[in-house]
Amino acid sequence: MVSTFGSLATAYSGLTAARAGIDVTGQNIANAGTAGYTRQRVTQSSVPAVQTGFVRGTAALAGQGVSIDSIARLGSLTLDAGLRTATGSSAWAQTRATGLSAIEDGLHEPGKNGLSAQLDTFWSAWSDLAAHPDDAGAASTVIAAASTVAGTLAAGSTALDTQWSTVRSTAATQVDQLNDAAAQVADLNGQIRSTLAAGGSANELLDHRDQLTQEIAGFAGGTVRTNADGTVDVLLGGNPLVQGDTVRTVALEGGARLGDGQPVTLRWTSGSAGAVTLDGGSIGGALSLLAPASGGTGGAIAEASAAYDRVATRLAETVNTEHAKGTTPTGATGQPFFALAAGTPAAQGLSVVPTDGDGLATRNAAGELDDSFADGLSRLGSVAGGADSTWATFVAGVGSASRTAGSEATLTGLALTSARTQQQSGAGVDLDEENVALLSYQHAYQGAARVLTAVDEMLDTLINRVGLVGRG
Repeated sequence: MVSTFGSLATAYSGLTAARAGIDVTGQNIANAGTAGYTRQRVTQSSVPAVQTGFVRGTAALAGQGVSIDSIARLGSLTLDAGLRTATGSSAWAQTRATGLSAIEDGLHEPGKNGLSAQLDTFWSAWSDLAAHPDDAGAASTVIAAASTVAGTLAAGSTALDTQWSTVRSTAATQVDQLNDAAAQVADLNGQIRSTLAAGGSANELLDHRDQLTQEIAGFAGGTVRTNADGTVDVLLGGNPLVQGDTVRTVALEGGARLGDGQPVTLRWTSGSAGAVTLDGGSIGGALSLLAPASGGTGGAIAEASAAYDRVATRLAETVNTEHAKGTTPTGATGQPFFALAAGTPAAQGLSVVPTDGDGLATRNAAGELDDSFADGLSRLGSVAGGADSTWATFVAGVGSASRTAGSEATLTGLALTSARTQQQSGAGVDLDEENVALLSYQHAYQGAARVLTAVDEMLDTLINRVGLVGRG
């Protein structure tokens, strides 16, 4: 037989289990709006009956109550990994889309402030001068239009220098944040390992660590590997950024300014030196924007800067060649119309040589007014391989790249939303479900209390009532 007092222990275990369930459900409800919180559940199992053996008989006996085994996190390693991958891809695509969109916006195409419209105005000014070669006003219009073209090229190129510095500065800040997040993951790894080894619950620590690994994925992509002792390793390009409670650091190097000849790279600063290979993240997207020009396939900012320089160089070459054929009113021949400053990007160093009509080649060798020179200059806008076609090709390429990057950012954003929804479907707190669980645990507690009361009354009868019958 089993002692009647054993039923008290059974009822007590029911009370304890129900109380634990209420506590955990309350924790879930309290953190329903907490970012990164993973809902929890009490894991319990029944305690089997004591084996009575041959001597004590073989009567069927009830178990000895319930055991609280653990407080489990209802997350999924697979869904967590999918969310990190989607986060890295989305951050990479969004960074590139933002950068290309900024380049495209800086072109002001199509529009009256775009270089295409200003080149048209420049060529039209030459056409007007061809019709009125002796008109000082027409000559001034040519010079003013040329100055506007040169100023637009310089402003666009300077804006790219500023964008380069901004993107690099942002990436450097994110590298510092990446190193800080990695150090926190390593510290949490140590805490989690110690807590689990002591038999405690590390659920909140695990939530915090998961948030940090997702943050790292947003910065640099990478993968996370779970270890048997509860720690995780964070890998970038197959190399450990975090391994257990040890951490390596990275730093951004090179490319202090656009065109300095030093590529921007992310390198390991501890452990074995070398470049860090990134497969996603906002830092990876920034590095792709900051890559050197490479014949149209390099970094978007450097390629755009090189395109501005090509347009400026081509404009100066074609106009100077045609302008040199004529003679100025002062009798000078072979005079350049544009000048390119040495040691400066062509787009920023382009300037107009003539300051007034006396510097324009509108006469022939005999010193007579000749509209053919101005007319020839007015037709340069339609020359194959000229400044206009070079600019149009560049604008079309930027527009196409920007649309492609925007579409990729949209698609990866949708994938991120889907991954987050799937992850939250298992890990997020559903208040309706928690309320049902709370009622269930409440009734379980009340039921265990009734069992305890019933056993108490039985014991009272046995202890205080049995043997009183017949006493006078």
